[in-house]
Amino acid sequence: MHTKMIDYQDGDTQLEGYVAWDNSISGARPAVLVAHDWTGRRDFAKSKAEEMASLGYVGFALDMYGKGVFGADGDVEGNSALMNSLAGDRVALRARMAAALEAVRSLDVVDGSKVSAMGYCFGGMCVLELARAGADVGGVISIHGIFSAGDVSNEKITAKILCLHGQDDPMVPPEQVLDFENEMSAADADWQVHAYGGTMHAFTNPAANNPGFGTVYNPDADRRATQSIKNFFDEVFE
Repeated sequence: MHTKMIDYQDGDTQLEGYVAWDNSISGARPAVLVAHDWTGRRDFAKSKAEEMASLGYVGFALDMYGKGVFGADGDVEGNSALMNSLAGDRVALRARMAAALEAVRSLDVVDGSKVSAMGYCFGGMCVLELARAGADVGGVISIHGIFSAGDVSNEKITAKILCLHGQDDPMVPPEQVLDFENEMSAADADWQVHAYGGTMHAFTNPAANNPGFGTVYNPDADRRATQSIKNFFDEVFE
């Protein structure tokens, strides 16, 4: 596997992405953007880019915050400030995601006609917003992501959408799920929501172990989600 860091831009903001691909495969191939959680593009997002590379894709762990800008585990106030600067400005969030999409399409190893995205927690919101912006991507997957819409009108949604959701996630209550489902149906989108019972937020992260905050790893839900991710990209990239 080959990995490298690349710089790219969103306006005046310098960003740093992490790219992974299997260099034993020749030619351009599909790419998957990986949008990070509220702590930034750290090791977890990089590992997910590498997982995509192991499936034969180019994995691109994108950067929402700026080169060298990271949150920290357990820093709720600091992480919230980083996330909310974009969650509260969906125009800026969409532009940041569009910059990542442009960056990955510029790579020689990427087939620019076959790009999709997945995101974790805050990153789930980011990839859903990419779909809401009408981006030309095959599909997006929100993994224990935030479903709430912003105050920006949606463009025509063409991406297939998969949401992998813990039913007991305190950050995404049932009414938010229903609102999202109604939003996607009204948009005539191709959407799925897989809800895992007895499952909280951050269920794919083995380091998540804070029941009081609502973040708990669930190995069964993680295993099932991993299979659903593979199946979804098999379909999108066929």
